[in-house]
Amino acid sequence: MSKSNVAVIDCGTGFTKCGWAGNQSPSFTFPTAIAVRPSGGAGGASSTSASRAPGVPSKPGGLAGSSLASKRGIEDLDFFIGNEAVANAKTYQLEQPIKHGLVENWDLMERFWEQCFFKYLRAEPEDHYTMLTEPPLNPPENRENTAEIMFESFNVKGLYIAVQAVLALAASWSSNKVTDRTLTGTVIDSGDGVTHVIPVAEGYVIGSAIKHIPIAGRDITYFVQQLLRERGEAANIPPEDSRRVAEKIKEDYSYVCQDIVREFRRYDVDPLKYFERFEGEHTVTGRKYSVDVGYERFLAPEIFFNPEIASSDFLTPLPEVVDTVIQQSPIDVRRGLYKNIVLSGGSTMFAHFGQRLRKDLRSIVDSRLAASEVASGSLMRSSGIDVNVISHKMQRYAVWYGGSLLGSLPDFQGACYSKADYDEHGPGIVRKFSIFGQAS
Repeated sequence: MSKSNVAVIDCGTGFTKCGWAGNQSPSFTFPTAIAVRPSGGAGGASSTSASRAPGVPSKPGGLAGSSLASKRGIEDLDFFIGNEAVANAKTYQLEQPIKHGLVENWDLMERFWEQCFFKYLRAEPEDHYTMLTEPPLNPPENRENTAEIMFESFNVKGLYIAVQAVLALAASWSSNKVTDRTLTGTVIDSGDGVTHVIPVAEGYVIGSAIKHIPIAGRDITYFVQQLLRERGEAANIPPEDSRRVAEKIKEDYSYVCQDIVREFRRYDVDPLKYFERFEGEHTVTGRKYSVDVGYERFLAPEIFFNPEIASSDFLTPLPEVVDTVIQQSPIDVRRGLYKNIVLSGGSTMFAHFGQRLRKDLRSIVDSRLAASEVASGSLMRSSGIDVNVISHKMQRYAVWYGGSLLGSLPDFQGACYSKADYDEHGPGIVRKFSIFGQAS
């Protein structure tokens, strides 16, 4: 364990990773979920109003009657986060304070951070510097709200809010494919709720070119469930275990194929060779059951490359989105963006994902170069563009690991804002942070 004085907390839509700077992996990984007491009693409030308001008032002032104010100190602690929240979902109201990467309920988020510090990290916030992460294009008002909570509620020693894409680029330095430690590249960050394609030039995010894809880990899980139902395998799975089994199949058996038509042919010719069998046990009754895992193995991640097989809402394949993002970036950084395409997040962990992405992207780039040569009458010939997709061992926790690297730098604490800075300049001070020793 590291003896660092810097706490790194990466709150994603699906999971939160927290630990100490200098470590290779987060100390704790748990769902970004919080379970609170229902606010309206048994059927007293609608689900909409319940999602907007927490089970307990956020401030004791202004309450009618001293009895309720005196009880609040106990009721305010009556909540669970992470796996405990999911386990208590039947008696408590399960909420997700972060949706699509953005905080939607600040009262619940404050409670969530409270247990991150005190229950998991077991640290006094005022004794430690804290690094938090944020998604691309996070509104400045969200940064200010975060600073208010961190300085006024937790009184942290210092605060740094880093963009997830920059941290993912730093994490890619652990790959043996990376010879030049640069902060220029294209980050494909795919987690549980959303996939972002983010171009970064010298540590600065090119905000005008960012694209997001409404396909991520949760959509793949639902797609696997749908495939199992269509093949009739879902009948073997207890309904309460359906999503858990789909998650397991997605993580343990799925891979990205190079050619979907050829892959179907292989499964049809010799199904016994490629079909796998999942053995499970009912979580309540303990009854054994088994599921044949077939075409789901390669069709699950295929929705990144042929999204029309899952839904008609979004039809642009991931390689085309990546190419569009780079083409919309300034022309002088495009070669660097093609050369350093970095994968980040659990939904990019499928086997051969990087190889398939590089193959499809190179095909798009080569076709464009060939068309431009024909249009010029073969008078202009390109020297070619190097397309490189980087996979590395820290890919699943790339954002957190990048934060761990940054937090362990000797000049990191000087880049943080202290409580004195916050008191002097107000929450607006956190709108700008230095990037690896550079002013932003």
